[in-house]
This record gives sequence, structure tokens and C-alpha cells, in this order.
Amino acid sequence: MGRILAIDYGQKRVGLAVTDPLKITANALDTVPVHEIFDYLKKYLGKEDVEKIVVGLPRQMSGEFSASMQYIEPFVKGLQRTFPDKEVIYVDERFTSSIAQKAILEAGLKKKDRQNKALVDKVAATIILQTYLASTP
Repeated sequence: MGRILAIDYGQKRVGLAVTDPLKITANALDTVPVHEIFDYLKKYLGKEDVEKIVVGLPRQMSGEFSASMQYIEPFVKGLQRTFPDKEVIYVDERFTSSIAQKAILEAGLKKKDRQNKALVDKVAATIILQTYLASTP
């Protein structure tokens, strides 16, 4: 059984989360600079059995795509070309960054740790993955 990998794609950093092999829990994995993401994914997917990749779909409150879709769409096309055997699924990512910041605050982390944007990206990817897991039977 393969894992599910979630991606919170940003202009500077990419937050990653992954399920356990039984696809029960979502766990933060890493934060990677955008320019290193494909090298990272090639190494990771080369050693881990991943069956699906879930990518955060940026939407505004109105339901329209946000401006960051112009960066995410080419990234997803690159994913599909590089890993044609992996199913790529979009998941609505509205509010994930604010939920991630709130979760980090509630965890009682120090102010310096709460301001760590890489941590926020990993937690946001985890929330995207949890959203996907909750929406599938």
C-alpha cells in the first residue's frame, strides 16, 4: 500500500506532508525551497512507495482561483510529466495557512518558532492532507 503525499506549493517554499503506509494519519514531512522540489521528490519517491500526490488548490472566498494558481498549475504539469505513474489530485486549501498558524499558536510554541514560515508550510501541507483523508471513504 502506498502513501499519499501532500504539497503546499508556495513561491519560495514547498511544504510537504505524508500519510503512514495505511493512510490513516497525516504527518508533516519537510519544507523545501521551490528550486529544489523536483530533486527532493525524485529522491523521496525513489525510496518511498507513494501512490497519490495531493496538491493544495488556492481559492479565494468567492471560489475563484487565487493569483498563486499561475505558479501552481505549471508545477502540477511538471509533476505529471515527471511522475506519470502518480495520480495528482487538487484539494481546496482555503484557510490552511491561518489554521496552521492557529494550530502552532495553540501548541504553545515560542514566538520565534511561531514565526518560522517553513513550519507553517509543513503544517499547512498536513492540513491539506487531513482534509483529503477526511473527504475520502
